[in-house]
Amino acid sequence: MRAWQGDKELNLGSPQQRAVLGALLLHEGRAITCDALIAAIWGQDPPLRALSTLRTYAYRLRKVLEADRSRPGVVVSVGTGYAMSVPKGALDVSVFEERYAEAEKARAEGDLTRARALLAAALGLWQGDAMDGTAGPYAEAQRDRLGDRRLSALQLKLELDIELGRATEAVADLVVLSAAHPLRESLSGLLMLALYRCGRQAEALEVFDRTRRLLAEELGIAPGGELRELHRRILTSDPELLPARLDLGSDPGPSPVRHEEGALPRVAQLPADLYDFTGRDEEVALLTEVLKSGSGQATTVVSLSGKGGVGKTALAIHVAHLLSDAFPDGQLYIDLCGTGVRPVEPTAALREFLCALGHPDPAIPEDPTQRAALFRSLMVNRRMLVILDNAVDDTQVRPLLPGTGGCAVLVTSRAKPAGLPTTRRVDLDVLKSRDAVRLFTEIVGEERVLAEPEAAEYAVVLCGFLPLAVRIAASRLVSRPLWTISSLAGRLADERRRLSELRFGTMTVEATFQLGYERLGAAQARAFRLLTNLETASFSLPVAAAALDLEVLDAEEIVESLVDLGMLDSPSPSRYRFHELLRLYGRNLAEQS
Repeated sequence: MRAWQGDKELNLGSPQQRAVLGALLLHEGRAITCDALIAAIWGQDPPLRALSTLRTYAYRLRKVLEADRSRPGVVVSVGTGYAMSVPKGALDVSVFEERYAEAEKARAEGDLTRARALLAAALGLWQGDAMDGTAGPYAEAQRDRLGDRRLSALQLKLELDIELGRATEAVADLVVLSAAHPLRESLSGLLMLALYRCGRQAEALEVFDRTRRLLAEELGIAPGGELRELHRRILTSDPELLPARLDLGSDPGPSPVRHEEGALPRVAQLPADLYDFTGRDEEVALLTEVLKSGSGQATTVVSLSGKGGVGKTALAIHVAHLLSDAFPDGQLYIDLCGTGVRPVEPTAALREFLCALGHPDPAIPEDPTQRAALFRSLMVNRRMLVILDNAVDDTQVRPLLPGTGGCAVLVTSRAKPAGLPTTRRVDLDVLKSRDAVRLFTEIVGEERVLAEPEAAEYAVVLCGFLPLAVRIAASRLVSRPLWTISSLAGRLADERRRLSELRFGTMTVEATFQLGYERLGAAQARAFRLLTNLETASFSLPVAAAALDLEVLDAEEIVESLVDLGMLDSPSPSRYRFHELLRLYGRNLAEQS
């Protein structure tokens, strides 16, 4: 809630006083009784002097909003209540609704470009959440209502983006939007269509699988008919789903994009960088130096491994964006779904890369060897960066490596890629203490952290400095403005409920650990459960052998395999250590078994 008089921003007072103003504005000149305003601000349990306080708010608003002393204020008494008139065009929400309605009309008339422009202008009026800075049940209800209207307008704009050949642009917004609203099937469908039109068929199918699992777990239902039909058409590569021309993420023009003979279209498939990316200065410097300094005949291959939730993907994408100028022919990106139930087959990944590079789909060979050879041929004499995210092992990665020295590949994986010919291997650990606090502050806001600095430091310690855990804890705090940081830290301090507290929307630390655990063999899973029940998180090889009731050499083999799979750390030879949250997860498993 903000207001101006000329160029001067006005002080609208307390959250309750702002709520009175918001209610009057949204009633558009109609009178509201004092009883209704009291209920709007305080609900069913108002304070004893609610009426007197309400009149004080109205008096203060009159003084703040008076244009000059020669005429009455814009807040007027009407009967047993108040009303407020606003000139046409002075209220953002009214302008938003007008432009939204015009956009819907333009779309119905077939003028898609004008409809998109109107929606962009309507959405440009938003500056945060509706009714932000106000309090009370009425403000909360209006915040939800207007938030839904904003989401509907944004979804319509993204539909138009896809129809107008802007699928590449739409993907980045849809990834964020569908993550924030994971149960909204229409957003999942749009993301699937946009990915498919970008030549990312495997990722589109993974979106369907993720949505299907979530609907079953949260609501106990299956996806609707429209989403299932879209899934079927993507699965069968329905040509009618493809755009009339190759989508390169540029503004649509009257004719297809043309290239010089033998030239490839510049591909830019990177997901959006995190606006609040924090820390990792040493790793960023190392990765950028190694990736851009490749020379000779061999492709530069860098592996980035680490436990679930440590931020491998975020770091890889951040570095790739920093290196965009160093690879003028573009970047290829694919999530290989290495922790999912159905990892992407190399042949499917190659199809997506070949389509993105402009090779016609019907001409792609079916033979895996020929397909990989065609990919290497198209990459000759090009300087491109390839991001292979969330890989299973070197078998999945090898066919996706270019064959020339001008290209570089960054592979992320929980497991250390033992057989991969890497130029450099980077093992990613948790954030440093100061960087974890910085990330927490970026999300929560500096004002709240400065009010409780010690509680903020304690909260990130309880998160084990794991980026995913810090992000979830901070996001929960943002969504609950009445919580203090101390109250959040108090919840996290209880080991029995810490993992259950570290969940927000679709983000959960426990689910991330589960993906890694489900890939363990029976003997590895048993060892993981037994070792997490040791008295300390750090232990020696002889202690592990005793806990597993194995000879030292046999114990070393299985414990080292847990290290390779990112389920255990080895700070020094024959010494091992669990991350505290991973240890709590293992203990919970042991109690359940």
